[in-house]
Amino acid sequence: MKTTFHSAASRGHANHGWLNAKHSFSFASWYNPDRINFGALRVLNDDIVATKMGFGTHPHDNMEIITIPLAGSLKHKDSMGNTSEVTTGEVQVMSAGTGVEHSEFNPNPNAELNLFQIWIFPNKRGVEPRYDQIRYDLSGVENQFLQVLSPDPTDGGTWIHQDAWIHLASSTEGNTLDYSIKKEGNGIYIMNIDGMFEINGQQLNQRDALGIEDFDNIKINTLQKGRVMVIEVPMIF
Repeated sequence: MKTTFHSAASRGHANHGWLNAKHSFSFASWYNPDRINFGALRVLNDDIVATKMGFGTHPHDNMEIITIPLAGSLKHKDSMGNTSEVTTGEVQVMSAGTGVEHSEFNPNPNAELNLFQIWIFPNKRGVEPRYDQIRYDLSGVENQFLQVLSPDPTDGGTWIHQDAWIHLASSTEGNTLDYSIKKEGNGIYIMNIDGMFEINGQQLNQRDALGIEDFDNIKINTLQKGRVMVIEVPMIF
């Protein structure tokens, strides 16, 4: 087993006033040659967007883009004709493929928006762009993982063009979460959303992360009630 610990404080940071962004991997003006990606996981941004502010229309291509609001809601509009609001408790997926333009902003005049934006390299280039949005509920599955993304359109949650999975869990103190790798050769990147966890002797406080490679099963011990996200991706792609 190989592990790589990324403390919350070690992330890149850019405060633009309207946007306060933390970068797990090199992004925009923040560059760290040791933090380019984790396998097919290229971006994990932890963004706080001010009220009535956001990202103007901009292009993407050949990337699987996943957005998970943690607090607040996100107004989305794209060149595929989609206009939607993505709220806390939902997951949005956009397969950029041959190319798409979109805008994102915080429509709330009274509350900030906090979200994770995740970019995963696809296993197919030049696909037709697509959009999807699902709702999930952790309250009914406390102390176990809930799958919100996979490679299979017929499986639980939404899907992308990559042998990747995302699971979320809300876990109480003293509980142990078990995770088994879904595909040989994959690794997992574990983000502690909040609370406190321990994995293989490594304590994870809020927004600390741990990359794990070369394993079959892992136990995530809950030291303090909280939420955790596990992103499984191919390490070679």
